[in-house]
Amino acid sequence: MVTRELAHHYRAYIACLNAQNWRALGQFVADEVEYNDKPVGLAGYRAMLENDFQVIPDLTFNIQLLLVDPPHVASRLAFRCSPTGEFLGLQTHGKTLAFSENVFYEYREGKIARVWSVIDKAAVQAQL
Repeated sequence: MVTRELAHHYRAYIACLNAQNWRALGQFVADEVEYNDKPVGLAGYRAMLENDFQVIPDLTFNIQLLLVDPPHVASRLAFRCSPTGEFLGLQTHGKTLAFSENVFYEYREGKIARVWSVIDKAAVQAQL
């Protein structure tokens, strides 16, 4: 994919997550996807996302910064949400938190094949 197409495809992926359209996830994510260098497969990746939405019912992925250099995408995602239980190993007690995630993707054959994610846990801890 060229830069513009890849950026559009990534934005559609984020819309899929925000809609919790799990049946469509395979249009964006490869069957053998890796997350932080661990093979999780599409089913494991989906289960991770479903769990995120279960723990954080008001979760919304907001693209704050998007850089595309095919076959890679880098994004800074911003969140303002209220985890209902434990999040990042911390008890949040339903408090509304603002934090970011820096995430990098590698695409293969038009789908996300590798994901590297770093969530700003220090920002979450500072708010608790």
